[in-house]
Amino acid sequence: MRVTVQLFARLRELTGTDHLALEVPDGATVRDVWAVAAGQHPPLAPLGGAVSFAVNADFAKPSRVVHEGDDIAFLPPVSGG
Repeated sequence: MRVTVQLFARLRELTGTDHLALEVPDGATVRDVWAVAAGQHPPLAPLGGAVSFAVNADFAKPSRVVHEGDDIAFLPPVSGG
């Protein structure tokens, strides 16, 4: 199935794009989508433990199952004050 991934800030810089169209297997979780993205863009891999996720504009746990056409956002940690 095809999902769209939105990339922000540092993640966008590391991949050179603000979105990815990925093919993932039926029953894939957000964690699986991250693994596919990191497999295609290895500089993402070390950030996996610090990234937050959203599915269709709602924050999501890595274990959430995704569906055909879902819009998934990878959100890097933010600092500032």
